[in-house]
Amino acid sequence: MAMAAAAVIVPLGILFFISGLVVNLLQAVCYVLIRPLSKNTYRKINRVVAETLWLELVWIVDWWAGVKIQVFADDETFNRMGKEHALVVCNHRSDIDWLVGWILAQRSGCLGSALAVMKKSSKFLPVIGWSMWFSEYLFLERNWAKDESTLKSGLQRLNDFPRPFWLALFVEGTRFTEAKLKAAQEYAATSQLPVPRNVLIPRTKGFVSAVSNMRSFVPAIYDMTVAIPKTSPPPTMLRLFKGQPSVVHVHIKCHSMKDLPESEDEIAQWCRDQFVAKDALLDKHIAADTFPGQKEQNIGRPIKSLAVVVSWACLLTLGAMKFLHWSNLFSSLKGIALSALGLGIITLCMQILIRSSQSERSTPAKVAPAKPKDKHQSGSSSQTEVEEKQK
Repeated sequence: MAMAAAAVIVPLGILFFISGLVVNLLQAVCYVLIRPLSKNTYRKINRVVAETLWLELVWIVDWWAGVKIQVFADDETFNRMGKEHALVVCNHRSDIDWLVGWILAQRSGCLGSALAVMKKSSKFLPVIGWSMWFSEYLFLERNWAKDESTLKSGLQRLNDFPRPFWLALFVEGTRFTEAKLKAAQEYAATSQLPVPRNVLIPRTKGFVSAVSNMRSFVPAIYDMTVAIPKTSPPPTMLRLFKGQPSVVHVHIKCHSMKDLPESEDEIAQWCRDQFVAKDALLDKHIAADTFPGQKEQNIGRPIKSLAVVVSWACLLTLGAMKFLHWSNLFSSLKGIALSALGLGIITLCMQILIRSSQSERSTPAKVAPAKPKDKHQSGSSSQTEVEEKQK
């Protein structure tokens, strides 16, 4: 981490990690004392507590870096957002797709109940991963033999969730890179599948499980397509912390869960067909540098995240001043050494957070062919699955 970047990132890291540890402590207390008595009460409280942490990252996107997120959706879809449970399916285009989802959830009033299916290692990320675990994110090992029952039970637990939630599922299984696209194209060409140009081949097992286990209480699927305009640099966590702006385009289409087919094979094929359509939509975006013929919705820039960050900064500054006055921390070499150690730990944690978000460091999934069931299932109808194991 360059010194100039560190001069900006470390103060933000101090704010984020100290406030985050406070949030984690509150979550842990509520988990131990309240959840055994009332799961719904715990969920309602945790929703508010977790949001005070996650709004800090929303602030970084909205106010610090000034990232502009342009949403393209019809009025009916846009007006439904935040008023119902929804399964969110999105291409994994950039390093901050999950943060883009948080921005949209915050605008829709359901940031505190935004959930996702993520790889197991994510829950060990300092502060942010712990807050996700307390908030009932679903963590998988990418080994279907182990994950099938874990995913099923996790999905079914959401049946009595007290507030509208979004469950994000990145069915490509890994973040998009040119190297992964080339591998997907080579696989598709040898497997008689549509050759992707802008997306990876979806892994449908998790999607099939989500639809099968949630269709009775989740009415909608939000099909989101993320694209970066040619004139904008791709957004990354490092760019965000350095205050460098970007532009992100998001197209949203709503599908009614009741309109999906019933059989697992047909659900899997529906998912693959949507990604073929998503690929074509991205072709149009590349040609026009926007989503042509789509209405842009105004999502604004609420001051709630700014108010939360200012409040945290004031509280932590006041607390730090009182602590330093009480402890005389800098009056001894031991105190100075402990302070330096603390700064080093925070810097390391920020490095871990930034590196974990980088597309080039994400692990691609292997693609394993499965035999088609009949002659009609050729091309895009091939019964193809992507293994849950990592390379």
